[in-house]
Amino acid sequence: MNSGTKLDDSINVNGVDIAYQLHGNPLHPTLLLIHGLSTPLTGWPSAMIQQFVASGYQVLLLDNRDVGRSEQLDDLPIPSVPWVMLKLKMGRSIKPPYQLEDMMQDVVSLLDALELSEVHVVGASMGGMIAQLLAIHHPQRVRSLTSIMSTTGYKKLPSIEKDIRETLMQKPASADYQGRMDYHIKKWKVIGSPDYPSSDTYLSEYVDSMLQRGITAKGTMRQFLAIMLAESRQDALARLTIPSLVIHGDRDGLVNVAGGKATAEAIPDAKLKIYSGMGHDFPVELIPNIVDDIVAHVNTNLGERA
Repeated sequence: MNSGTKLDDSINVNGVDIAYQLHGNPLHPTLLLIHGLSTPLTGWPSAMIQQFVASGYQVLLLDNRDVGRSEQLDDLPIPSVPWVMLKLKMGRSIKPPYQLEDMMQDVVSLLDALELSEVHVVGASMGGMIAQLLAIHHPQRVRSLTSIMSTTGYKKLPSIEKDIRETLMQKPASADYQGRMDYHIKKWKVIGSPDYPSSDTYLSEYVDSMLQRGITAKGTMRQFLAIMLAESRQDALARLTIPSLVIHGDRDGLVNVAGGKATAEAIPDAKLKIYSGMGHDFPVELIPNIVDDIVAHVNTNLGERA
């Protein structure tokens, strides 16, 4: 397999069909990229993947369960959000359809199936939460950790900004492709980077790549419940000894920058990089810098473990 080769496949791991892609030379160190809520692997900008491969890495991408070409778990019941909120206010426990730990185990099982004993893990948003759990529960598999626009799950951190919450709570005007396209474009505009707005052409192509890969309302809700009902990782992160980099934008209205700061403060010796004017996306203008940050972090941690 040469540096330009892409493998797109699916495999049953942890009882779930998980779709994945491998880019680059399998003899090179592997970067595992895990994306966020309702975002299939095409949510990673192609420019990022190309730059990682050009920097000497094999890149492993996956569709988390319930998104993209991975298995839709529609046999699992979905409690209503108002009912969940009411029970939480009453101090009663809620059982989500599955937990972030289950999604983390999907990743571990995929690594087992691909015979990848150790990887450099990069997670964005919910993917950052899964990456953190991977580092917490399977530190021997994680050579380095990069957590991007994510959080520790500590409940007293700032919540989602009002205009973003209202947009996310809306539904597409119609169930057809155009209705869904318009909804997701609006969503990415409101959570995007104020100082680096995406062009209409770029955003249309970006959203189309994700819709073509696969996004469903029920799958999104199950993932959302896993996030909402997750326990704080703050104390567990404090026990990590894995080299860690935290990246966040100071204009992130979906996951406040306080979440990134809390993550960096929780992990011993973690490096924190805050981008001015960046929201909850990967602006085209910042991709080269973000890739350079991650590559520099990974390159300093390529050697054998002590």
